[in-house]
Amino acid sequence: MQIYYKTDVGLMRRNNQDYCLCEKLSETLAWAAVCDGMGGANGGNVASSEACKEISRILSEDLKPDMSEQDLEELMEKAVLSANTKVYDMSCLDDNLSGMGTTVELAVISGSKLYVIHAGDSRVYRITSEYIEQITTDHSLVQQLVELGQITQEEARFHPSKNYITRALGVEPELEVDFLTAPFESGDIILMCTDGLSNYFSNEELLEAVKAIKEKEELAQGLVNIAKECGGSDNITVAILINE
Repeated sequence: MQIYYKTDVGLMRRNNQDYCLCEKLSETLAWAAVCDGMGGANGGNVASSEACKEISRILSEDLKPDMSEQDLEELMEKAVLSANTKVYDMSCLDDNLSGMGTTVELAVISGSKLYVIHAGDSRVYRITSEYIEQITTDHSLVQQLVELGQITQEEARFHPSKNYITRALGVEPELEVDFLTAPFESGDIILMCTDGLSNYFSNEELLEAVKAIKEKEELAQGLVNIAKECGGSDNITVAILINE
């Protein structure tokens, strides 16, 4: 298994409110967290970085090989909910950080399976040699409109309210998260990203962009470069986990 990641401020923002941490513990055990912060001049930076660091602290203490799915789910939820409490408490104690929050994608690879905790509109995809599968479903206003049949998925990409999310870590004292699983088979690529990348692509276009980058170690940087070529209007973060 190989892990590559890259975060970039993009072309239009003054600072980078995205944050990413990854760790490979063995050939069959690894984790990655991707966060896209929001709130004030510094709040987004603080929310995303503190969330990732708290998640890392808990996983470093308790993540072990051969854990059951139930134990993994409980540990991942514990890490994310602890991060939620930390970010929320910080926002309550400092007026400059009031209202800050962040999306969160936490992925754990254990053996031949992917486990994901998700809140917000950052995304996790599974890419095989034949197709791309979006593992997560955006927690956003436009996704709700899609599910109600009021707009199409293609219309959602360009909707004026596409940046309004309905869940975020650190905004409220409690956080509802999705727990998702998927296979992680030989040759699979797990792609985690903030909307600074996904806003520019349909799933099929993203698959073609990945296929166009021949060297796997260049995937994260290559996708960041493509997003910047498309306009780079937001911070861009990409994490890649490859089952070789």
